[in-house]
Amino acid sequence: MSLEPCFSAHGLPKSNQRQEVGISHAISQVPSDFDRRAIPEGASERTWFAEDGHEIRIIDWSEPPADIEPRGSMLFMAGRGDAYEKYLDSFEHWRLKGWRVCAADWRGQGGSGRLGNDDATGHIDDFLLWVADLAQLWSHFAQDREGPLVLMGHSMGGHLVLRAAIEKVLTPQPDAIVLSAPMLDVFPEHLPLFLRRGLAHVMARVGDPRRPAWGSGEKPIAMNELRQNLLTHDGDRYDDERFWRATRPELKLGAGSWGWVRGAMDSIRAIHARGAPESVEIPVLVVATDADRLVSPAAIRRVIDRLPDVESLVFGKEARHEILRELDPVRDRALARIDDFLERRLTD
Repeated sequence: MSLEPCFSAHGLPKSNQRQEVGISHAISQVPSDFDRRAIPEGASERTWFAEDGHEIRIIDWSEPPADIEPRGSMLFMAGRGDAYEKYLDSFEHWRLKGWRVCAADWRGQGGSGRLGNDDATGHIDDFLLWVADLAQLWSHFAQDREGPLVLMGHSMGGHLVLRAAIEKVLTPQPDAIVLSAPMLDVFPEHLPLFLRRGLAHVMARVGDPRRPAWGSGEKPIAMNELRQNLLTHDGDRYDDERFWRATRPELKLGAGSWGWVRGAMDSIRAIHARGAPESVEIPVLVVATDADRLVSPAAIRRVIDRLPDVESLVFGKEARHEILRELDPVRDRALARIDDFLERRLTD
């Protein structure tokens, strides 16, 4: 089906309006037989220790091919409940474009341990702890690297990347930021943020803040059709996650805690504070969908309107929340837009 009627671009600098023309039908260079259910031989998984000693799981993706001109280095941070295994074919796409790719799991999820009472609940006391981790990890990642440095985040990862940029804790400053379906607010939107934030603080105080805030209690999220309908139209890529959860049970995660909800509400307020998005001096690309049912499209648009140096690609009903794990017509378009943005903004 044609995607043209559902596609729109927002917030582009005047000189770059309608940059999607000519790239909308680009095809990923990743071979069709690439195995999304295996770590390539050239990739290396390792442990990095935060300043307080917490173990963070990292993957250094395979080096770019020798016959490809090096582009620079890219750090990718996934969303709440995610693990980097879900994005292997995107890492391979960027590798074939000349990027040295690295990814990590946030403290308390994926392969980076847990912070709550059990293995299934995603807990954090304050999102600033994740921001501090990202600042340390970014400094470690950037050491002795040549070429442009790109920081990319999906969903909650996009939220934390933007928060870190607002807090001015990223040293050296990234040359570009890419946000995929960033969690800039959550539902229900019809309730004012101050009410949702107040409720979260009350619920975190009246009981153990580490207890699950939703779902079926202390259990991993069910891998069912309802969840897929929130994330992607691509059943095969959705099954990839099922495979990795079975192969690596430590990746399973369930609901967020009331501490997580409280931290999310506080951090969302900080991102939307007066002057906060306006203070970001880094070129930003936002890739999102108006059909998102996990994070707020309206909040994403509001932040796009406030960022001083921003470009965006906003899909319609053809894309669900996990755009980089969508069906190829959508995913290829998103990757092509990211490639184009990085090529134009980072070329001397």
